Amino acid sequence: MSRLLVPILLAVLVAGIAAPSASDDVGEVARARQWQLGVLRLPEAWRASKGAGVVVAVLDTGVNGRHPDLEGAVIQGPDLTGAAGSAGLWGRHGTAMASLIAGRGHGDGRGDGVIGVAPAAKVLSIRVTLENGDPLRDKQRSGGDALAKGIRYAADHGAEVISMSLGGGSGAWEGSAEEEAAVRYAIGKGAVLVASSGNDGDAANRKNFPAAYPGVIAVGAVDRRLRVAGFSNRQDYLSVVAPGAEIVTADGEDSYVVGDGTSSAAAMVAGIAALVRSAHPDLSPHHVRAAIQLGTRLRPAAGFSPAYGHGVADALLALRAADRLGVPASPGPYFGAGSPSTTPASRTAVVAGMLALVATMSAWVVATHRRRGRDST
Repeated sequence: MSRLLVPILLAVLVAGIAAPSASDDVGEVARARQWQLGVLRLPEAWRASKGAGVVVAVLDTGVNGRHPDLEGAVIQGPDLTGAAGSAGLWGRHGTAMASLIAGRGHGDGRGDGVIGVAPAAKVLSIRVTLENGDPLRDKQRSGGDALAKGIRYAADHGAEVISMSLGGGSGAWEGSAEEEAAVRYAIGKGAVLVASSGNDGDAANRKNFPAAYPGVIAVGAVDRRLRVAGFSNRQDYLSVVAPGAEIVTADGEDSYVVGDGTSSAAAMVAGIAALVRSAHPDLSPHHVRAAIQLGTRLRPAAGFSPAYGHGVADALLALRAADRLGVPASPGPYFGAGSPSTTPASRTAVVAGMLALVATMSAWVVATHRRRGRDST
């Protein structure tokens, strides 16, 4: 069964959001707290691309398209979990990730609320897991193939980018043959796959799937000072790092939350992939990843490190790198092997086995928006 990764909790509310009298200011506060906008150089990148025409599949707990920041952005896909989910626990993590990818904000000039990296892109919601706190999780079968089915569905239904803020757990960290085959299938169909590197970097630092599958862009997290977060997994298949600490996201139908984790970082890089794909629709998945890895800053002296990968993601530099790449011949759908000091980044060989998924960043602190006393994760 798919699971959400062990969360990193930030025990702070966004200022003013919890106060009912300040509900009109909630969106303004949420936007002000999006420190990643400057780090990723999004205002400059948006002059070239906002992700128009690109569909990003979000394989997660479901996405609530009724959130004001996601209105008109969400295409509802299938629920592959086999479980309805408990009331109040549906789609929170997925909605959070979708807002970081394609949030459009709201209000005058859409100047309030969460704006995503690719605000003109569409999100295809494919539910492959339940929320961490959902009591139905224990009744759901373990070791299911929801993720593999979700990857294939996304590739067959027009997703040019597939975002997976998920990770391997429950004692099965080897990956699975079904999922690896699905990854190869999606890349062969032209999809760019992005996944979170994992949140146990300061503990076991285990190999994390789907991030470790060859061809997937694996993303770690940095804090406001652009230092690698302690929880971010360090591995030789890491591609890049992106903001993943104190991140404000949409929640439920009308709330906002703040949290830490590589989930957020992966969603942002999926957004950058959408920007590149929109500007250069003929680039292969290999070359989209190359553009993202070439277009980084704070690159390690050796060109690569297990902590930073190829450096801190930068949307503007990625678009410029894509401009330089043009439309070279594709090296084929499976481009995982190679030295970690080269581009694209290496991917270690995958050992087939059982995988139960665990997704990142689920323990959140809830901030209410438009409705007093709303509960969320």
